Amino acid sequence: MTALPLVFDAPRRALPPRHLADLDPADRRAAVGELGLPGFRADQLARHYFGRLTADVDAMTDLPAAARDTLRGLLPPLVTPVLEQACDDGATRKTLWKGHDGTRAESVLMGYPDRATVCVSSQAGCGMACPFCATGQGGLERNLSTGEIVEQVRQAAAAARDGVLGAPARLSNVVFMGMGEPLANYKRVIAAVRRITAPAPVGLGISARGVTVSTVGLVPAIERLAGEGLPVTLAVSLHTPDDELRDTLVPVNNRWKVAEVLTAARHYAQTTGRRVSIEYALIRDVNDHPWRADLLGKMLRKHVGPSRVHVNLIPLNPTPGSEWDASPRPVQDEFVARVQAAGIACTVRDTRGREIAAACGQLAASDV
Repeated sequence: MTALPLVFDAPRRALPPRHLADLDPADRRAAVGELGLPGFRADQLARHYFGRLTADVDAMTDLPAAARDTLRGLLPPLVTPVLEQACDDGATRKTLWKGHDGTRAESVLMGYPDRATVCVSSQAGCGMACPFCATGQGGLERNLSTGEIVEQVRQAAAAARDGVLGAPARLSNVVFMGMGEPLANYKRVIAAVRRITAPAPVGLGISARGVTVSTVGLVPAIERLAGEGLPVTLAVSLHTPDDELRDTLVPVNNRWKVAEVLTAARHYAQTTGRRVSIEYALIRDVNDHPWRADLLGKMLRKHVGPSRVHVNLIPLNPTPGSEWDASPRPVQDEFVARVQAAGIACTVRDTRGREIAAACGQLAASDV
């Protein structure tokens, strides 16, 4: 189904210049000291960036003009919007970002009655080669830096606050479900999660329980994540419960089989106390058979446990050139019922952004 190879290690390319968001509090003070300024200037800078969501040094009038000029170097522009598109009556907004080297990635900001969520990218492209995903079929260009990831979140938080979704809203949820395999860019993603969840003004002050990190099933990284002390939600992109089909739908399955992935998910749930989300893109006549729903329920009961897992069904979103389609509604409903009959919570995701290629599996960093 796919001719692309798996790529775990991103091509070596120059990362963006050092940014405040790349640094923890101690390193920020050290960096300010290197510029010849007292350490408390780092705290002032962080209050503006993380607390007030601004990167405009000229607006930081509590800083002396000379200090502003000096500190400007710690807030270099990392991601610049190239194209913004909206749909769902303005409640879904996709942004195409350009990095310092021309690298492109996308994020999606979504407004709901009770929350605002941003879906961010952790890599430019993806090396996991899943054939039903536009990002996976585009290949991997490079990892994003911690600062580039945090900047997607900060700018989304500022936009939501300023009413871009129709009314002022507070960004409460961050999902690492955009371009890339987050756990293949492990160190930078974890650092970004720490900046996102640290209390303002040390970080953006978003609850860890509002953060979701997805993975196609990199077992050693899942086990490592369990020990980080970050109670984020783990989302495993499973897409089928049988190894024979998953070897082709999710090629990483050739390295770590379904049972291994689910055992790692169980360990994560036991360690963190957080229920794991199982992502399942429902594809007509490919993985939507009743027996697969039964097997999914059985596998989750055996390897994870009913109280520790939730299945999130995703009607397949169309991608250019794909011969696959979403399952018919009756097939979808039967699949849900069979998983639920096994005692496993199962719901269908509210699809957003299809019209602007902003839905799950559609991100391709295209400006057309």
